[in-house]
Amino acid sequence: MTNDHDAVLAAADALVAAFAGGRTEDYFDAFSADASFVFHTADRRLDSTDEYRALWRKWSEEDGFRVLACESADRRVQLLGDTAVFTHAVTTRVATHAGEETVRERETVVFHRTGGGWRAVHEHLSPDSAAATA
Repeated sequence: MTNDHDAVLAAADALVAAFAGGRTEDYFDAFSADASFVFHTADRRLDSTDEYRALWRKWSEEDGFRVLACESADRRVQLLGDTAVFTHAVTTRVATHAGEETVRERETVVFHRTGGGWRAVHEHLSPDSAAATA
């Protein structure tokens, strides 16, 4: 259904915009409390949004981590009833105490339909090896 497709894209756009704009409260609010996260930069799976918030806080305090910009491309939505899988390529510019860096990754975000719309319940981030060789 086009309406659901557009609603998932809107939820994904809001999530990416909050991330790109450094609006961490809006970003974390896009996820359910029990969302899970798998990042190639983390040593373990994170089993809640609170765990991810704590890791983000550690990055910020210890490394001076900040998101400067984020662009989403090659986007796809797969609708599976009350679940949707959103995949895309992300190019993110970040800053730390070490300086600025541009990171190219591929991401999967799983959304679930709730009474209030679509909420993210899982995020998986992988390095984009194709971008590294381009």
